[in-house]
Amino acid sequence: MRSVVLLSGGLDSTVSFTRAMQEGECAVVIHFDYGQLAAGPEAEAARRMAARFSIPFQLIDLPWLGRISQAEITGGKVTPAVRKDLEGSPAERSVRRLWVPNRNGLFINIGAAYAESLEADQIVTGFNAEEAAVFPDNSLEYVEAANRALWYSTLSHVRVHSYTQGLTKKEIVALGRSIGAPLKDIWSCYGGGPAMCWNCPSCMRLRQALEEDGSWDWFSGEIKGGE
Repeated sequence: MRSVVLLSGGLDSTVSFTRAMQEGECAVVIHFDYGQLAAGPEAEAARRMAARFSIPFQLIDLPWLGRISQAEITGGKVTPAVRKDLEGSPAERSVRRLWVPNRNGLFINIGAAYAESLEADQIVTGFNAEEAAVFPDNSLEYVEAANRALWYSTLSHVRVHSYTQGLTKKEIVALGRSIGAPLKDIWSCYGGGPAMCWNCPSCMRLRQALEEDGSWDWFSGEIKGGE
């Protein structure tokens, strides 16, 4: 299986990237800068991972997307989260604060153009079960719909695939450790650094998963930005 990997530098895409390399060949790693607050550390993390495995790295700038976005992650500050914000109605209410217009749709279609050009079979993404419950563009239904569209928009019928699609964050941490994913290289914070804040929704989800897996001390003791 030959893949084009959309790598944000976060937990899910890093584990999906590692699994894709184990199951086949990676043609290119693609990272997007759309004016997000974390653009710098995200790109650094993604570039470092691609270099670790000697995979070509492509940074794509989409400055106009940040300009039209009303999301906090493309603004000046992300609202801190608490545990109860991560599930149920509070999580659903937070979607609009974090939503960048058609972001995953754009990313997947750009990835599909690369995949068709490079004769790759699939576009690898880092979706997960928890965020799929509140972000429709992370869901299996979305992936299935995207694949139906790609059947017509690419002559080679490339497909979207996420190796973490049905997993919780805790399960993704466990999978990542079991397959040797470079988890200590990730950047999962919505902020721009210099260290992960551990207060934004993304940091909170990661910390909760690490604690549930029993990996928090292992992770925070050595990674830059740990407590």
